[in-house]
Amino acid sequence: MKNLGFATEMHLKLGAPSSQSIESLRLLRAFMKLERQQRFEIIKLVEDLATDETISEHPLS
Repeated sequence: MKNLGFATEMHLKLGAPSSQSIESLRLLRAFMKLERQQRFEIIKLVEDLATDETISEHPLS
């Protein structure tokens, strides 16, 4: 962050983020860099895994 005072204040108020929070943000950033169709395919894959449906034999883009 450019404003260290703001970062320090937020750290004091909220504490340090968990490693899970940091990893989630990294994954979100990577997800947003994907093309629209790739994001759609990832969402479909996760939905299928969450509902325990059979994953299609078709490879992802």
